[in-house]
Amino acid sequence: MNHAIAPQVDDLQDTLSLLERRFPERCIAVDGGVVSFREFDPGAARPVAGDTFVLLHGIGSGAASWLPCALEIARRAPGARIVAWNAPGYGKSTMLALTRPDARAYAARLRQLTQALGIERFVLVGHSLGALTAAAYAASDATSLERLLLLSPARGYGVQARLAQGAQVTRERLSTLGELGIHGMATQRSSRLLSAAANPGQRDWVRWNMAQLNAAGYTQAVHLLCGDGIENYAQPAAKLRGKVWCGAADSVTTPEDSRAVAAVFGLPFDLIEGAGHACYVEQPEAAAAAILN
Repeated sequence: MNHAIAPQVDDLQDTLSLLERRFPERCIAVDGGVVSFREFDPGAARPVAGDTFVLLHGIGSGAASWLPCALEIARRAPGARIVAWNAPGYGKSTMLALTRPDARAYAARLRQLTQALGIERFVLVGHSLGALTAAAYAASDATSLERLLLLSPARGYGVQARLAQGAQVTRERLSTLGELGIHGMATQRSSRLLSAAANPGQRDWVRWNMAQLNAAGYTQAVHLLCGDGIENYAQPAAKLRGKVWCGAADSVTTPEDSRAVAAVFGLPFDLIEGAGHACYVEQPEAAAAAILN
């Protein structure tokens, strides 16, 4: 491994320093507000241009969480452009106007970001709730995608068979938010996103990212999770190139659930060994290989 590009990120303070140097946060104005995002800085003149990768985080995370995976993508594909967004209400991104937006509204904001950045064709990677937005984007504009990668995709509860469960999940998540607050949630719930084998640095990183959540943005995302379903954006497999992956030890969006998503979209499915839900944090090398290949 070229440690000048992809060093280990085990110490939180070192990781935060690396984050600001190599994956800085920026904001860009769009109709309706601003979108916050992080773009990998290669640290020198950019090589011959390669693929562009747009990375979407899950409900309990943010753009910064992609740092270890972005480092590995950059090491393997030096010409790549790597952009990770902060979803509406996350980081410095403006919330959406609707109280309970569906995935199409998030996808429309993502399209505003890609257009503002001059990104015309790209690989779209969605993790967990980000996979729901990615699926909605693919349904509206598949021709702009080189590939669609769904990592441990959240199915959502906005389909008839899961509506009652979705109402219960809404109550539970918002009750937990009210009782614990963001920092309490990060302390008590972040460990669920990793396998038992995760190292202390990975646990610190997942906890830190969850602690950066905005309560209002998280609440809006809960309504997305519980009011929409990924099946609503399924389309003929001929329109998509891509794959569904899941951490082999994922207890949040289980391998069985992720395999079901793959079947609905007609995409191949595989496991990332040695990983829980936050597979791209716990196994960044394997996740980068999955994204690139």
